[in-house]
Amino acid sequence: MTKQIFLLTTLALATVTAVAQKRVLFVMSGANELKLKNDKTYSTGVFLSEFYLAYKDITLLGYEVDFATPNGIKPSIDSESLNKKYWGKRSDLIAEAENFVRDNENFSMPNTLEEALENIDRYSGMIVPGGQGLMTDLIHDKIIPQLLIGFANRNKAIGLICHAPALILTIPKDTNPFTGYRVNSVTALEEFFIETFVMKGKPTNRKIAKQLKKSGLIHKKGRPAGNFAIRDRELITSQNPYSNQAFMKLYLEALNEQEILLKSGSD
Repeated sequence: MTKQIFLLTTLALATVTAVAQKRVLFVMSGANELKLKNDKTYSTGVFLSEFYLAYKDITLLGYEVDFATPNGIKPSIDSESLNKKYWGKRSDLIAEAENFVRDNENFSMPNTLEEALENIDRYSGMIVPGGQGLMTDLIHDKIIPQLLIGFANRNKAIGLICHAPALILTIPKDTNPFTGYRVNSVTALEEFFIETFVMKGKPTNRKIAKQLKKSGLIHKKGRPAGNFAIRDRELITSQNPYSNQAFMKLYLEALNEQEILLKSGSD
């Protein structure tokens, strides 16, 4: 009888651990503008489709989600990302996404990046949606390289969307765990299009693909506005808002592998 109780207790603890690990961290910008070279500023933030479509797919699979931003600031949304063209066949979710970012308490009161780092072991993976906001705050935040290195050292899924692969550049080249990885990001041609027709100006920090190559990564690209993403080990990167389908396929594969490892470790 005692042995049966012990086995049941062990199983229950393993189940609790597995459930606790079914949690993904969304790291997002809290910035709402980006300075341009022409002495103007561009109103920006998180790209809603890149966030919400990933959030939707992950939560539908039973994962819990935490949000984190610098200083726990509520994320701003880039108004450009409300355009139906970025949502493909899922544009019916735009209104739902707008309601979510307006009303969801956890989204409105995110954790700080420091809190996310302290609780890194509770997460199966992390995702950083794109949007120009991250080029204002996350790119300069000292916690970002610690989070990236921490998740990489634990072999947990890291998803960086569109502009977010630029955050790899926050890690010094000689200590960068992603050196030699295949990576994708917004391309030079797509940056040119955004700068010319959307922002009407150039930011100071640009040419992300070129910078990634210089830092020792192998940059691959798809066609402009194409559905393209790459996975290299724990790192999943995608090119633009049109790449959600390719990104989520690879990211969910990585999460599934993480879940299998977790379960085998508790057997």
